[in-house]
Amino acid sequence: MSSRQYDVLGLGNAIVDVIARADDDFLAKENLNKGSMMLIDEPRAESLYASMGQASVFSGGSAANTIVGLASFGSKAAFIGKVRADETGHAFAHDIRAMGIHFPTSAAQDGPSTARCLVLVTPDGERTMNTYLGACQKLGPDDVDEATVQASAITYLEGYLWDPPAAKEAFVKAAAIAHAAGRQVALTLSDPFCVDRYRDEFLGLIRKKTVDIVFANQHELRSLYQTADFDTALAALRDEGVLGIVTRSEHGSMVVTREETHAVPAFPIEKLVDTTGAGDLFAAGFLAGLTRDADLVTCARMGALAASEVIQHYGARPEANLRDLAQQNGLL
Repeated sequence: MSSRQYDVLGLGNAIVDVIARADDDFLAKENLNKGSMMLIDEPRAESLYASMGQASVFSGGSAANTIVGLASFGSKAAFIGKVRADETGHAFAHDIRAMGIHFPTSAAQDGPSTARCLVLVTPDGERTMNTYLGACQKLGPDDVDEATVQASAITYLEGYLWDPPAAKEAFVKAAAIAHAAGRQVALTLSDPFCVDRYRDEFLGLIRKKTVDIVFANQHELRSLYQTADFDTALAALRDEGVLGIVTRSEHGSMVVTREETHAVPAFPIEKLVDTTGAGDLFAAGFLAGLTRDADLVTCARMGALAASEVIQHYGARPEANLRDLAQQNGLL
C-alpha cells in the first residue's frame, strides 16, 4: 500500500451554486418539484436565472462541499471534478485550492461551460435545485489521477455522477484503484430522484462491494428499497454488510453495520436558514472522524455538528472553522 497522503478524495460534479430566496408560488409558476434536484439544459438555466430574484454565488457541488468541509476540520483532502476554462471554472478552482485542497483535474478548453446549480430556498429552509451539468459531463476515466486515489484513505463518490456516462466510468475506475491499494470507497446516494433513476445500479455497487460505506438520507433510503417504512429500509441496509449512515434531518442519524446500530441526535440550532449542503457537511464530519479512527457515534456527532453549522446560513460550505467547533464541543 502506498503511503497515505490524503484522508479523503472526492469525485464529483464541479458546480457553482446560484442561491436565491423564493416562495412556493414561484416554484409552482416555474413548474418545479419542491425539494428535488432537476437536470436542466443551458437555455432553461438562462431563463430560470433571469426570473430568479437577487442571488448569491458560491462554489458548490455535493462531493466538493464535503471535501471543503473536511478541509475545515483539518483533514487532508483532494478533489477530482471537471470545469471549463472559463470565468466560472476559474472561480471554482481558485475556491477549492484556497482551502488547501489538492485539485489535479485539468480544465476543459472547449465544449459546454462550467456547471451551475440554481438553488431556490423557500421560507421553510427547503431547497429546490436545478442543475445544468455543463462541463461536468466531460469528466471521464482519464481524469482519474491514479496516484491521488492510491494515496487517499477513502475515495468518496457522489451519486449525481451516475448521470453522465463517462463520469460513471471514472467512478468505477477510481473504486477499482482504491480497492487495489487497500483503501475504502464511500458513496452518497445524493437525491431520491437520482435513486429512482439508478436504483438497480446503486444496489449493484453495494452488493458487488464496489463501495464499502453508504451515506443516504431517509428519503433516499426508502427509495432505494422501495418501501414507505423507514425501519424496513434500515434493516435492508443493515443486511448489505456495509457501513451505512442515514440522516433524518432534525431527528439526527442512524449508523448501521451488521453488528451494531446507533441512533445519534442532531445538534440544536438557533434558526434554520437553508438546508443546502446539510447532507454534504454531515458526510464531511463523519469522514473526518472516521479517518481519525473515532468511534462511530463520535463520527456521527461530528457530522451532526457540521450539518448544524451549514444550515444556519446561506450557502453549502461552512463559514465557521469546523475543527475549532469540534474542539469546543469535545469531539476532537
